[in-house]
Amino acid sequence: MLARLWRLGPVNASEWIPSIFVVLTAVAQAAILTVLVKRNKRADYPVFFWYNAFAVVGAMTLLISHLAKVSVGQYFWSYWGLNVVLMLLEMGLMYEIFVKALKPYNGLIDLGKMLFRWALAFLMIAAALTSFATHVSTLEKCVAFVSQLEQSLRLMQCGLLLLFFLFERRLGLAWRSHTISIGLGLGISSSISLIISYMHTRFAQWNSTLDIVDYTQYLAIMAFWAVCFYMREPERSNVLESPSKLIFQRWNEVLVSTRFAGAAATASMGHLDSFLPNVEQTVDRVMARKMVQ
Repeated sequence: MLARLWRLGPVNASEWIPSIFVVLTAVAQAAILTVLVKRNKRADYPVFFWYNAFAVVGAMTLLISHLAKVSVGQYFWSYWGLNVVLMLLEMGLMYEIFVKALKPYNGLIDLGKMLFRWALAFLMIAAALTSFATHVSTLEKCVAFVSQLEQSLRLMQCGLLLLFFLFERRLGLAWRSHTISIGLGLGISSSISLIISYMHTRFAQWNSTLDIVDYTQYLAIMAFWAVCFYMREPERSNVLESPSKLIFQRWNEVLVSTRFAGAAATASMGHLDSFLPNVEQTVDRVMARKMVQ
């Protein structure tokens, strides 16, 4: 998300505003890291931890480079290099919360993982074809590829937000759960960012105001995450107890019985498979005794 924080040119008085937002955002993300360590949540959300850690390091690196007035070439490669790594971490973060949301359903997780990977591969191919088909320099094509991929990633995050809105109850997740909180933050921030990006092209005279709105919403999302992880997470309800949530269980049972079922699903069914033969043998022995009598 460094692209949201940096549209900086030469250092002047007006550039101190985004610089202040960068520092405040880095402080908020440092607070997230502190809460994750204190609440022993780092192991539960490893990609989320490294995402925030890298964002802090990347933002401060660009801030120092900008204030030190490094050459345009050095700043350019630093900016795009850090932004690419952060996008990869965002993809990993989406994958992490997607798997956690489907945790009770091993079969759905296997299918979801496959669909998620294919969706990312398709987006990368589409971004590459769109950017490299233009008649510009190779460097401009690479920049266009990263920009196209970033826009596609924002759309995926909006889709993830929609998924949680539609299936939050069926997945047994509370709105204050950490998984939902991360998904809400990514989805809302991406939605606002896409709207602002569109408005940049239609209302160029409002660019400075739109940038401040973008910085503010991103800072608000970081503060929201820090507060959510500081608060105690509600326990996840049993999604198998309510009849209204059986649709996921039916899907999972069908998928477990197909080739999509992986090692996790097989392991979870192992106890059931070893139990059923014993039950059948017991029933056979009882029936045999009744026939003898």
